[in-house]
Amino acid sequence: MTLTKTAFEALPLGAIKPTGWLREQLLLQARGLTGHLEEHWPDVGPNNGWIGGQGESWERGPYYVDGLLPLAYLLEDERLIAKANRWIEWALASQRANGLFGPERIETVNHDVEKDQDWWHYMIMLKVLMQHQEATGDERVVPFLTKFLSYVHATIEAQPLRGWAKTRGAEMLLCIVWLYKRTEQPWLLELAGIVAGQTTDWSDILHDFPFWRKVEQWDWTTHVVNVAMGVKTPGVLYELGGDPREREAVHRGIDALMTYHGQAHGMFSGDEWLSGTSPSQGVELCAVVEYMFTMEQLTRIFGDGRFGDILEKVAFNALPAAISADWTSHQYDQQVNQVMCNVAPRNWSNHPDANVFGLEPNFGCCTANMHQGWPKLTSHAWMRDHEGGLVAVSYVPCAVETVVGTAGTRVSIRVDTQYPFREQVRMTLSLAQPERFALSLRLPAWCDEAQVRVNSDPVAYETAHGYARLHRVWQDGDVLELELPMQPTVTHRNLYAASVERGPLVYVLPIPESWQRIRTRAWFHDWELYPAASWKYGLLADSSFEVVESDVPAQPFLAAESPVKLKARGQVIADWRLESNSAGTPPLYPDTQGQPVEELLLVPYGGAKLRIGEFPWIGARPSFRDRTEGA
Repeated sequence: MTLTKTAFEALPLGAIKPTGWLREQLLLQARGLTGHLEEHWPDVGPNNGWIGGQGESWERGPYYVDGLLPLAYLLEDERLIAKANRWIEWALASQRANGLFGPERIETVNHDVEKDQDWWHYMIMLKVLMQHQEATGDERVVPFLTKFLSYVHATIEAQPLRGWAKTRGAEMLLCIVWLYKRTEQPWLLELAGIVAGQTTDWSDILHDFPFWRKVEQWDWTTHVVNVAMGVKTPGVLYELGGDPREREAVHRGIDALMTYHGQAHGMFSGDEWLSGTSPSQGVELCAVVEYMFTMEQLTRIFGDGRFGDILEKVAFNALPAAISADWTSHQYDQQVNQVMCNVAPRNWSNHPDANVFGLEPNFGCCTANMHQGWPKLTSHAWMRDHEGGLVAVSYVPCAVETVVGTAGTRVSIRVDTQYPFREQVRMTLSLAQPERFALSLRLPAWCDEAQVRVNSDPVAYETAHGYARLHRVWQDGDVLELELPMQPTVTHRNLYAASVERGPLVYVLPIPESWQRIRTRAWFHDWELYPAASWKYGLLADSSFEVVESDVPAQPFLAAESPVKLKARGQVIADWRLESNSAGTPPLYPDTQGQPVEELLLVPYGGAKLRIGEFPWIGARPSFRDRTEGA
């Protein structure tokens, strides 16, 4: 195998720091589950095998640190850094003479794990160590990883990838490529070829996608988290060989996933495996954060703006929706039409508590893995190209510190914005000296008329792969302003049910929530949510949308304080009923006889824990001819 140049390169952890509402999300994590999970959940507590204990010693410790560590360094929080370092130091000290490291034995609640040999949990800790090295420059990490991967090279053909590791082999390939770029040792590319050969052939699955219906039985290749990780595999293989068919496989696979299993929030369903398009099917929180990481890697490798669009849609909708506003509880499965979160059987394979908010609903993988979402979005919001330029992948508020141009000039970019709740993004550059380099700005596919100004002057731009590239001499104090006009749009789904979007945000009808505690702990209680008002609303076909804005609060993902809302019109639907303790299929011909027309106030999806996000459509649906004529 030979390494192929990727479109972009990731900046090291710490080069991008969160500001504004994004920093507030990370602070909520630090004050809530991420910052205090060790004290309240034994699976990552002092007895965890990854810090020398006799307890759980498989994926949960590494999962937790994979989010804890970047959070700690992004916030420059010494308490959290000390927490993360405890795991790092134990891992580094645990390496044996043959290169293997980690717990001596695997202790796990998963009955399908082969405890005599499993490569999966090491793969997560490799990602943790890579981040640690980038954040700190720790000189021990490269030789440590070299020694471990040498052990892998010597043993993996006799003990090949199986089970979870086989479907997730790309996670190990990421580390092999990372290390090769720093050491250029040829045997690493040989190892990459072996690992790639043992990994599930996701390129074939995604190119000719076979799962056209809701899956009714277990399979490694339909498990939603495996799929969310597996979508990156063709991209990683492209970096290792340059075959253009890998890019095609990714795009075909995403198209198929959204056609047969797509949900309004930007994810595909999976409760526990691919589950079709019904808005009452769920998607697992682990899949949400892993799909975000997949989109970040595909952006780095291919440079297509589409991946940034998906990343933002999932991050701004599906991620906050599954976590309480104070970061003290979360769901395992979320539903687009979520009218009740209670312990009850539903039309999925998971346990009856899978959609309650709590410490460990259904299964503890999400309790451990949820923490990487916001930190990794932050650390991948900007990237660099291979010509000394910078790339804006996501327009979250942040501050970037790096070098640019052929001379390696230091630059700081302050991104002041309340996006995605507002349309404006302002970037202020600070440079020690003038420097020529390119700034590439992702232009979302939902935006038809983006406007770019430099120092208040409009500038023309050309787009390629979804990015506008501005190549010029930049001066200290230059201000770049980006306007991304957002228009409300309606997407018709199964049975003409409608979802409403504006920019990267999905808008839903919030249902007043009654939170009822069902388990009390010292902290991180479990809760059922019941509707305190009717949820059976459809959307009128002749409804117009009025945008209502208010100040952006510290926690914008809270329905009552949403900084942007849409006024619409709807009616109660008499024949819409519960099915399997969830909202039934949206009626194709809603019964609204005698019901008054009411004003509906829609809010961003992520802030409404009970909601209708896929509305029955009341009235005539415009034909494609009408829509074309009005375009």
